[in-house]
Amino acid sequence: MFKALRVIILLLIFVGLAFYVKTQKLKSRSWVQPLEIVIYPMNSRHNQNVEAYISQLDSAAFEEIDLFFKDEAEHYNLTIEHPISTRLGSIIHNYPPPPPISKTSLIETVLWSIKFRYWAYKNTPDDKSNLHRVRIFVHYHEALENTRLQHSLGLDNGLLSIIHAFASADQEQQNNIVIAHEFLHTVGATDKYNANNQPIFPDGYAEPDKQPLFPQLKAEIMSAKIPTSYTQSKMADSLKHCIIGSKTATEINWLSPASHL
Repeated sequence: MFKALRVIILLLIFVGLAFYVKTQKLKSRSWVQPLEIVIYPMNSRHNQNVEAYISQLDSAAFEEIDLFFKDEAEHYNLTIEHPISTRLGSIIHNYPPPPPISKTSLIETVLWSIKFRYWAYKNTPDDKSNLHRVRIFVHYHEALENTRLQHSLGLDNGLLSIIHAFASADQEQQNNIVIAHEFLHTVGATDKYNANNQPIFPDGYAEPDKQPLFPQLKAEIMSAKIPTSYTQSKMADSLKHCIIGSKTATEINWLSPASHL
């Protein structure tokens, strides 16, 4: 009897969570009011240089992200002028559970997702509805030569993201590309690069109809790279060199599926 009751309770929890996630998707992708993006800096390695950097951060470091989405929204004739509003949140000292490795099982991935959502619930202010708030947790690392950062990720369910970024003013523009890219994952966008990290033609190209095709001048944000040939590309320097392509615009509900065909 007790076992059956426990199963029923778990099923009710999953049904309630599924309903909330569905509501969250519908509300966050309706674009009738700005989505609030809150950046929470973290210094998980307790590095003094990183601590000095994040201590002086302010919301101005992320203004380029808001401007990028404003310009792209205008390009797609959205009725909302400012689709997002980015601000700096408090420094987080209690770190999220590490994501599973890429080749893990589906069950482990789901369990980690639940743990991450619970951690976010416990460690960030929850006085506002999370139907219109995206929480982005940025692990800042010291900007050392030849340092390779761990892969960032954005959850398609939950409006949550974990970013790995360099703690350097010189890297802020490229950090903002990563933040914009992962934010778009939280509202339904998919990656537009292949297993070799090269932009996929045509959806990963900013100008797939350009003649001659190369060199491309900008990057599609979900590939974040400017193709110089079918097999080579370079990272965009800033969001000024990125656009939201029509496939991505369709995925985030800025275009109807028929418009992309």
